[in-house]
Amino acid sequence: MKISTISIDLAKSVFQLMMFDEQHKVQQERRLSRAAFHQFIKNHPPCKVVMEACYSAHYWGRELQQLGYHVQLIPAQHVTPFVRGNKNDRNDSLAIFEASQRPFIRPVPVKTEYQQEILMLHNIRERLTKQRIELSNQTRGLLTDFGLVFNKGHKAFFEGLTLLLDTELSATKRFVIQQSLDDYKHLREQQAQIETQLKHFISESSAAQILLSLPGVGPIIASAVAASVDKAQAFKSAKDFAVWLGLTPKQSASGNRSKMEGISKRGDSYLRKQIIHGARTLLRRAEHKPDALNQWITNLRCRKHVNCVVVAIAHRLARLMWVLLSRNSLYQAQPAQAVCAKC
Repeated sequence: MKISTISIDLAKSVFQLMMFDEQHKVQQERRLSRAAFHQFIKNHPPCKVVMEACYSAHYWGRELQQLGYHVQLIPAQHVTPFVRGNKNDRNDSLAIFEASQRPFIRPVPVKTEYQQEILMLHNIRERLTKQRIELSNQTRGLLTDFGLVFNKGHKAFFEGLTLLLDTELSATKRFVIQQSLDDYKHLREQQAQIETQLKHFISESSAAQILLSLPGVGPIIASAVAASVDKAQAFKSAKDFAVWLGLTPKQSASGNRSKMEGISKRGDSYLRKQIIHGARTLLRRAEHKPDALNQWITNLRCRKHVNCVVVAIAHRLARLMWVLLSRNSLYQAQPAQAVCAKC
């Protein structure tokens, strides 16, 4: 019978394929090497292909789309519940197919090569940030044993090390401080180069420029969101986008008892973290601005704990992102009086 769907369990060197007909019955199974898999997809008639959205999935998704296949990438967390029996490639491939048949599972859009390049820069920048913090903490701890302490913050740390080099120090202390200062400068230079690349991406991306118009959204957030979701066309509503980011409450319900807990923390943790950082910045500046959004933040801060307010702002920002991207328009601050009249 005609093959309608191919389920593929991806790996570095070995690919497990299961081929299904229109009645969802297994017609063929193959275990192919990387070279054999490449040759197979070139010769096979195009059909629907389902894969787990994991390691190398976007690369193979682009390759298959160029050959005329209809590609669906299934989120990894939705595949795991369908694995039956032992954990092996065959059962994983079967679970991918089963998950793809569920009506309410949203497939992951295949990212372009350019989008992945921008996200690669974000990953490297995140590693550099961690290394810079580790260097700062280690150096502060070592110098504290000699009575040398600095104020909080990266600026105070950098200036403190620079000033120490102008004082009388032993050869060993001077060597350690100089090494730390050189490493710190190098990490900052690398970060600055990456941020320059991200700003170049923003200048070429209409989605990133729309996001950049939002208060609390800088080049890092704008480039990360634009590279991850583009125009957010994969989401039907602003609520869906906020849910995907994990910024909505987690529900625990049984019978007539329902309890709303903390945020679910689903989805991309990096995006969620950056948007929450942007929300913290917006909170600090809200009381000095009279527009509707900042007035809402100020009023909320009077009633809720600061952490609750920050998450609420992040949720609001996520919804605004979807609205602006779907409408293809820049953010315009709304006067507070107009909002009060509507309310």
